[in-house]
Amino acid sequence: MPKNNQERESHRTPVYVKYIGLSFQLFGVIGGGTWLGWWLQQKSDMKFPLWLLLFCFLSIVIAFYQLWNSIRSDK
Repeated sequence: MPKNNQERESHRTPVYVKYIGLSFQLFGVIGGGTWLGWWLQQKSDMKFPLWLLLFCFLSIVIAFYQLWNSIRSDK
């Protein structure tokens, strides 16, 4: 167990590791939402890609909301 601040700082994970994980999370949310929209679009047989656009933009909003909460909790 670390005894002082210097030892504690040496055992911390680097900040870039958190942001690499966050980037994979954003990729997963946006990719999953876009895939779900594409899948629904294929099932609906509509000519206009309504479901694809809707789920793509909705997943982007959700991903940026998660990013905002993560950055806000760092302060």
